[in-house]
Amino acid sequence: MTKPMPSKLIIASRESRLAMWQAEHVRDRLAALYPQTSVEILGMTTRGDQILDRALSKVGGKGLFVKELEVAMQEGRADLAVHSLKDVPMELPEGFALAAVLEREDPRDAFVSNDYASLDELPEGAVVGTSSLRRQALIAARYPHLVIKPLRGNLDTRLAKLDRGDYAAIILAAAGLKRLGLPQRIRALLPPEMSLPAAGQGAMAIEIVAGPRADGVDLVALLAPLNHEDTARAVAAERKVSKVFGGSCQIPLAAHATVQGNALHLRAMVATPDGKRSASAELSGPADKPEVLGQRVSELLQLQDADAILAACREGAAPDA
Repeated sequence: MTKPMPSKLIIASRESRLAMWQAEHVRDRLAALYPQTSVEILGMTTRGDQILDRALSKVGGKGLFVKELEVAMQEGRADLAVHSLKDVPMELPEGFALAAVLEREDPRDAFVSNDYASLDELPEGAVVGTSSLRRQALIAARYPHLVIKPLRGNLDTRLAKLDRGDYAAIILAAAGLKRLGLPQRIRALLPPEMSLPAAGQGAMAIEIVAGPRADGVDLVALLAPLNHEDTARAVAAERKVSKVFGGSCQIPLAAHATVQGNALHLRAMVATPDGKRSASAELSGPADKPEVLGQRVSELLQLQDADAILAACREGAAPDA
């Protein structure tokens, strides 16, 4: 018996240029797979897009970018939502599920500047912009002579702030610049050994309402061709580390996994925002058991006082060394 096909699918998306690119990418792939189905995009503004004068860590974290999209799905105004995976909370609200993780773009951080070729070239007191406590901690540890200031807004807004001279340089995810056709803005790519990426960085995910639909359409099966197994396994390991430590925008935590044949290699790091204290660990394990590897790496971090480091982050003060 043939499974029912929807006559229309509606994708909920944030309205930033990058978010819309991601939604359009998914729309085009679904349209190619299911030409009999009309695929539309519902653009929305989220709380995370509206609050630009404060750091995410101060106003609620990752969930600010996905809540309105989830409400649209819950109310039947949309069938699925497309997210940058690093914006998705580690614990989804009850009734929602990630149905697919698409093949990852470049997961590295990018150094962007109009006047300097690298972080090494920045003079003492130069202002570097970043929205991430993770990047702040990594830069502060290596370049204590630099001044790090918050940088909020969508990608175009951040680039405009750099161009008008508010910052000597800014750090962005390379994936967004590449997806929007702006690779020429990247002056240098920061290797993972120097700037370990955030869990899920560079990957896109599709969220749905979990469980059977009234029309009998199996969204998980429909979206399965978009799922990239190696990426899904890598981000599962990364997100497990973040989940163990209550991962949010309020703690400087990095996790990055790569698939090598049947093995998965995972590196992770936690630090205080000033970069003065950190813990790092790495391990390899079977690619088909990513969460087990994530748990083991988390335990190695805990042996290095990761919990104390993160407790200090939440209290807003670094622990004594």
